[in-house]
Amino acid sequence: MSAPSSKSALPPGGTIGILGGGQLGRMLALAAARLGLKCHIYAPEGDTPAAQVSDAITYAEYDDTSALELFARSIDVVTYEFENVPRDAAETLARHVPVRPSARALEVCQDRVVEKTFLNDAGIRTARFAAVATLQDLETAAARIGLPAILKTRRFGYDGKGQTQLHGDSGIADARRSVGEAPAILEALVPFDAELSIIIARGLDGTTACYDPARNVHENHILARSEVPAGISDALAADARAIAENIVNRLDYVGVMGVELFFIGANGGELYVNELAPRVHNSGHWTMDACGVDQFEQHIRAVAGWPLGSPERHHNAVMQNLLGSDIDAWQKLASEPGTAIHLYGKGETRLGRKMGHVNRLSPLGG
Repeated sequence: MSAPSSKSALPPGGTIGILGGGQLGRMLALAAARLGLKCHIYAPEGDTPAAQVSDAITYAEYDDTSALELFARSIDVVTYEFENVPRDAAETLARHVPVRPSARALEVCQDRVVEKTFLNDAGIRTARFAAVATLQDLETAAARIGLPAILKTRRFGYDGKGQTQLHGDSGIADARRSVGEAPAILEALVPFDAELSIIIARGLDGTTACYDPARNVHENHILARSEVPAGISDALAADARAIAENIVNRLDYVGVMGVELFFIGANGGELYVNELAPRVHNSGHWTMDACGVDQFEQHIRAVAGWPLGSPERHHNAVMQNLLGSDIDAWQKLASEPGTAIHLYGKGETRLGRKMGHVNRLSPLGG
């Protein structure tokens, strides 16, 4: 079977395949169901949050070509809920069904050196960086970029995993060992005043829809809460939208993307891009209750070829992640006025594990 070339919209009753079975896949499946679309989850692990609310589930490894091809026969289009899907798996599926976002987007966003090179080539500011393959590379990079700096693995790593901070020359060898001597990137520290993010969607026809920027607060490298409005000027918000639009247009992207930004208040305010997430994003969970069309429905609309919905916000919002034992307060949270609670159906509570989130709403202008 050859990959379909039609760009017609997937009608209600069609099936979207989702690679990955975590909470993002769960919320995508719930959004698809509201539109009359079905979801088939493909994941290597069992008892996933997404499988609890989906029409079908395939448990198989991402390098199982036979399972991937069988999966492709049961769906009309495929997307993913996390960016570490192997490129080979995406390319195998693309021979049979449309893959949205494309394997090209995965290629750029899976490797931090490739990603930052892509951004700089697009005229977008990032931290100064250097690729690191050996201890000598790291020593050279540290001398050129200066310390302190952050050493990160080029691939994988999230919520602070796979990275360490260098403070002095004496710790260079230890830092290299702490990331498993894997291919890495050394990034200069950016003296930011705030961490921001913006969620953008791009449809099959090239139209885009940007949500309002969020101000993010991290604790122990994990997102603790996102606040909208972000407390920045209209001009800076417009700059964030322009950056996001530049990125998705250059990638010919289809779907929702999260763009993480550093805000530096000097010189009237500047934005640096920290990372890209080629998927729905934790910092966009506030849209579920503060917007008519949230980021999950927007992603489903985009990958199914539907018109994008309005990203307009009808409430201010503060999204708080429920990490580990935070979920034990579910009854109290469920009773709070103006609070919407979203739990992910995970059975085991672990320190730092994302068990759910709450959105606290307030009137616009309040």
